[in-house]
Amino acid sequence: MAVENFLTIDDREISLRQALGYLRASGDLQQFMTRILRQYAIEQELESRTDLEVEPSRIEQAIVDFRLKNNLVPAESFDKWLQGQGLTYTTFREQVTAGLKIELFKQDVTAAKCEEFFNKNEAMFQQVVLSRIVVADAAKAADLKRDLDLGASFEKLVKEHSTTSDRVFNGMMGAVTVGQLPEPLRVALDGAEPGDILGPVEFERRYSLLRLEQRLPVSLEGQVKQNLQNQFFEQWWQQQLKDKTVKLQIE
Repeated sequence: MAVENFLTIDDREISLRQALGYLRASGDLQQFMTRILRQYAIEQELESRTDLEVEPSRIEQAIVDFRLKNNLVPAESFDKWLQGQGLTYTTFREQVTAGLKIELFKQDVTAAKCEEFFNKNEAMFQQVVLSRIVVADAAKAADLKRDLDLGASFEKLVKEHSTTSDRVFNGMMGAVTVGQLPEPLRVALDGAEPGDILGPVEFERRYSLLRLEQRLPVSLEGQVKQNLQNQFFEQWWQQQLKDKTVKLQIE
């Protein structure tokens, strides 16, 4: 087999040059290159990080979790899956170990930035529970606000006037992250306490009256932490390649 040969389809050999050309023609080359560059930056750093060792018990647990998640608990099913992926158990275990090691590295390299960013922007990560009345007319929204100020039932006005489907649940929107709300709603929530009626707030040609039901506690854990780690890790590896010269030879 020629060194340049990348794969075969039936008896036809496809060179690496041809494969890259196909990726370029289909518009997938940039994504392919991005994954290579990302892995290069990570591998270069990991070569000097002898302190990042994954406990064997954690590796075994990760394999168990993978098999449970993908319905591969029976040995026969797992062996068949490995064959279909062109893997042996040893190479699969090496892949799992490498992934866990990268995760440890990601946590280490992003820890300080995640904590700093979270502390500066904690209000944006907070979740609130809201109920709402949404109408199409500004004057009607103002009238409803006066009714509420005079003691009218929020739930009754929702059912009678709100145009959104959540009116059947008394306008309850459930828990939403403040940072994901439109700016007019974020501004209205600033300094509000549970039970406060906010608005009318205009957004997308509709007018909302909001009742803040609850502010939920937030911490740098779970999905919040994972999202920040991913964000800062992307910035990290791109920074590692900032001054590198990258040339692709497929002409």
